[in-house]
Amino acid sequence: MIRLLRAYLVPYRLPLILVVVLVAIQAIGNLYLPNLNADIINNGVVKGDIDYILRIGGVMLAVTFVTMLCAIVSVYFGAKIAMSVGRDLRGSIFRKVLAFSQAETNQFGTPSLITRNTNDVQQVQMLLVIALNIMILAPITAVGGVIMALREDVPLSALLLVIIPAMGVVIGVSLSRALPLFRSMQAKIDRINQVMRETLSGIRVIRAFVRTEHEEKRFDEASRDLMQTQLRVTRLFALMLPLIMVIFNLSSVAIMWFGSIQVDNGGMQIGNLTAFMQYVMQILFAVMMATIMFVMVPRAAASAERIAAVLDTEESIVDPEQPASIAAAKGVVEFRDVDFGYPGAEDPVLKGISFRAEPGQVTAIVGSTGSGKSTLINLVPRFYDATGGSVLVDGVDVRDMSQEELWRLIGIIPQRAYLFGGTVASNLRYGAPDATDDELWHALTVAQGRDFVSEMPEQLGAPISQGGTNVSGGQRQRLAIARAVVRKPRIYSFDDRFSALDFKTDSRLRAALREETHDATVIIVAQRVGTIMHADRIVVLDAGAIVGIGTHRDLLETCETYREIVFSQLTAEEVA
Repeated sequence: MIRLLRAYLVPYRLPLILVVVLVAIQAIGNLYLPNLNADIINNGVVKGDIDYILRIGGVMLAVTFVTMLCAIVSVYFGAKIAMSVGRDLRGSIFRKVLAFSQAETNQFGTPSLITRNTNDVQQVQMLLVIALNIMILAPITAVGGVIMALREDVPLSALLLVIIPAMGVVIGVSLSRALPLFRSMQAKIDRINQVMRETLSGIRVIRAFVRTEHEEKRFDEASRDLMQTQLRVTRLFALMLPLIMVIFNLSSVAIMWFGSIQVDNGGMQIGNLTAFMQYVMQILFAVMMATIMFVMVPRAAASAERIAAVLDTEESIVDPEQPASIAAAKGVVEFRDVDFGYPGAEDPVLKGISFRAEPGQVTAIVGSTGSGKSTLINLVPRFYDATGGSVLVDGVDVRDMSQEELWRLIGIIPQRAYLFGGTVASNLRYGAPDATDDELWHALTVAQGRDFVSEMPEQLGAPISQGGTNVSGGQRQRLAIARAVVRKPRIYSFDDRFSALDFKTDSRLRAALREETHDATVIIVAQRVGTIMHADRIVVLDAGAIVGIGTHRDLLETCETYREIVFSQLTAEEVA
């Protein structure tokens, strides 16, 4: 945690120094007031000198005002620094996650990444708000209080040798037990986020299968698990704080007891005893403030570890030091003896994949569920890197290119058509910010989405909710296709993007796409054979290996796997 905070506090050196100076002045002022109070009692009240009381009282008021002003300004700048560090941390985590490949994203999990960028950053931020005042004020007050107490009476100060270690033992034991609980608590918050996201994403499935009670039970179990951990932490600190208060109050009784003996023997004046009492109270109050901070330290430390784990993770997919470039991109995609296995998996998903996709041709990839179709197509934009062999674009290995240049060549329509909150136009311009309205309407015409967009009251300005939940599945797919068409890439990658369309719309869309993409490379992953029957080349996958390449007619004669897929979906008359 110290390493993390040190790195993010560097830009705020000047306001941090200002906070330290202001808090130091505040602490010195607090330590000076009991001494002035003792002078008033010893020299003013005892001797009845009203002028002395008024003069010293005026000084006390001035010191109090300066102390108050320093406290206000230091809290303001301390809060500003803490909020700025929180902003910087969230920005760093967000940028880091954007650079992650799918492997790193899967390693942490989406719910955990969300928690780390919200709740964990908030814990560190809250600690900073308190620490920038208490962490500086408490030690100065404690050390200064001990020095001033020794000045008043050395023998009576021996009580501190018992009081402070006793408080230290209570605090130390409590914190050592709290840290593992706070780590566990953050993991259980991740679990609640995960269950909540799954429930919200699958609400229709839950209702369709009448699993509402089951999901309520899942969430209740996760919530109760977190509650039990929080209760254990609360009980721990509920025991610690009363113990500290007991030590606090017993200390006051002991000081009054032994101090009164000193006053009775004439070894100490009443004003000095009052000052000594106030110094000891300031010392104990400083320890109390430190305790409040230390209550937050374990949880913030656990959160800082989780944040650092994200920031310290090395991306598995990075740009080369000297990226290769393509002078005149054509869009030729080639797989050369490609193997791929997911991290931690026993067997590879893809084995010995070799084929070539040419511009002006439609290359289709079919296979049974789990054969590796989506994994194969995800290797082209480097969502994953091949673990064996190479994937080439225009003869250049994609690992030798910068990711930005590679992505400019590809128009991806992923398996799940995701739309961003905004408007139809903002979603279509996502890959081409400078596209004109005419270009947007043209892309919608190609994607067979012009009709339903025209019927919307605001047309291109029609609102789209997050995830595109206010449009149907087929409309989402057509908008996602139009978004790729607007970009005019050299390579089109369709990952099962026609499944939600009826046959008539599917047919019109494929005809329009063929005309629009006549000089581009088109790769289609499909479940429905009718979508790819007229493809120039069909690649058939089975258990991660290619079992057939050719046209529809050729594969019907030569590939048993393809024939089984076709006859499982079409009748003999339809095939003929």
